[in-house]
Amino acid sequence: MFDVLVYLFETYLHAEACPAPEQLARRLTAAGFEEDEISDALDWLSELNQTASEYTAFSTPSSGAVRLYSDEETTKLGREGIGFLLFLEESGVLDGANRELIVDRLMALPDPHVAVSRLKVIVLIVLWKQAYPMDSLVLDELLSEDDDVSPVLH
Repeated sequence: MFDVLVYLFETYLHAEACPAPEQLARRLTAAGFEEDEISDALDWLSELNQTASEYTAFSTPSSGAVRLYSDEETTKLGREGIGFLLFLEESGVLDGANRELIVDRLMALPDPHVAVSRLKVIVLIVLWKQAYPMDSLVLDELLSEDDDVSPVLH
């Protein structure tokens, strides 16, 4: 699924440029992806679209708010993942609403734990689908595959 998501990001400059799901599935099959990978990715993206529209109904958390992660979220994200999200928020890359959308999409994955490299893909795709402006340095960080380097929290 993650390979399909990265392929979509690399192929379509803007998420709106993606064709309808049926046509997109045919293109992904022609590109060599397996049917189950395509189905998982398209379902995940569809749920992202639905959840994003629901999140716009809620107000953005206030700037002084502190996010406490549930036990399930902590298990899935791990210390490194939580640190990475905090790093993105403190850097001004993420706001509270997008963080919540990212956590929601992360929790939709069947994996018991998600590596930082996969979290980066989730962040990338959520921001891409939201047409959120991304700095080139942020883009480089999200596209890097170095899981050993995690931000230092003070």
